[in-house]
Amino acid sequence: MLTRFGGLTIIPHTVLGLWLYEGSRFEDEQRRFVVDVDDTPENREFLLSYKKMLLERFEQIEIYIASYPVDIL
Repeated sequence: MLTRFGGLTIIPHTVLGLWLYEGSRFEDEQRRFVVDVDDTPENREFLLSYKKMLLERFEQIEIYIASYPVDIL
């Protein structure tokens, strides 16, 4: 992310997530990264591909990547 977009923010503490899937309870230590990028089709496609890679690498059922507009004042 740093090389592609020129910067990122790492939130250093973990967040505990509890969730149910197919009748089993799971606990995750979640980590958050923030990357501010322009809203372009190329960036969106990159992040969708990146998510697929992360799902496989970390053997996850789901990984949330949130996208929303930001106005820098």
